[in-house]
Amino acid sequence: MKRSLLSGLLLASVFAMPATAALNEGDKAPEFSTQASLAGKAFNYSFRDALKKGPVVVYFYPSAFTGGCNLQAHTFAENIDKFSAAGATVIGVSLDSIKRLNAFSADPQYCASKVAVASDPDGKIAKSFNLAVADVPAGRKDTRGEDIDHGRVDRVTFVVKPDGQVAATIGGVAPVENVEKALETVTRLASARR
Repeated sequence: MKRSLLSGLLLASVFAMPATAALNEGDKAPEFSTQASLAGKAFNYSFRDALKKGPVVVYFYPSAFTGGCNLQAHTFAENIDKFSAAGATVIGVSLDSIKRLNAFSADPQYCASKVAVASDPDGKIAKSFNLAVADVPAGRKDTRGEDIDHGRVDRVTFVVKPDGQVAATIGGVAPVENVEKALETVTRLASARR
């Protein structure tokens, strides 16, 4: 009896574990290109080209115009000069359409025309970083009262060194702390280069 109970618990714990885990420190980040928006204008974003300039902070977030994501984008915008001073660029990634991201990137309360955000409508980029894509329940609205008509990923940030290696994976923390930890990492990387 004890043995079958133990076997059952072990089996249940295996199925409760996530199928994949986000990339970890030292892993090679996958290359990607996609449409992104800055200051309300769409452009073609290349991760490879961004890495040529220095470390890249790739932050995945559930959806534009939602509470925590609004706060995170605003905090990145407030600190973008500090990221730039450390030689880093920042790109947000969500499953939002480029139309939603054009509005989000230009909104002075959120990205404030300072932070670029990229569209990953089919979740391919998120999956390449080993992030799970989940459906959003029907009828879910954003802070503007508009329907959220796309999937979501968890809030996870990757700091990637110019050689493509992940320097830090930051998840499971509040939006502001997520930004602070990313800034600490790029500042540490900048100090190590000096």
